[in-house]
Amino acid sequence: MSPPSRRLQTKPVITCLKTFLISYSLIFWSTNAPYVLIGTGSAIVIFGLFGCFATCRGSPWMLKLYAMFLTLVFLAELVAGISGFIFRHEIKDILDKAFTHAVTNYNTTDSQHNTLDTIQQTVGCCGANKYTDWNGTAYFKEYGIPESCCINKTHCTPAVLKDLDKAATEVYTQMCTSGGKYRNK
Repeated sequence: MSPPSRRLQTKPVITCLKTFLISYSLIFWSTNAPYVLIGTGSAIVIFGLFGCFATCRGSPWMLKLYAMFLTLVFLAELVAGISGFIFRHEIKDILDKAFTHAVTNYNTTDSQHNTLDTIQQTVGCCGANKYTDWNGTAYFKEYGIPESCCINKTHCTPAVLKDLDKAATEVYTQMCTSGGKYRNK
């Protein structure tokens, strides 16, 4: 058993870790995740600079504090990874719903269309479940299926893109999502 002074030193550290993890969890779930990730990244940069400063100074207490910071960052990443694994099905469902929403509300004046076009061109897919998903959209009524679905853009004319039967041979027929799973090329 370690001497009492050793135990007294670890108890505040554990309390500090618990407080940090609880506050990090509360902040993560009560705010927008991108802001939390940006804040976490900024904290890592600051901790890294602190580590460089501690190394240059050669101060033992600063190096120990830096080691504690690194341990906290590791634990935070571990918690985030485990949370991502545990909630992977919910995350896939959210991505599936977001993709379906993006298809339904697609228009060329919105910045969201660039993301959807890039996904469809890169993955080689069209629509959330099938290329015919575009049939029920306001965009399809005016323009047809987006050009980002075309296998070969030279064969995709506006007349072909407005006719689902003709488009079947000129656009990707694979779905981009399948129950939340993104297909690979």
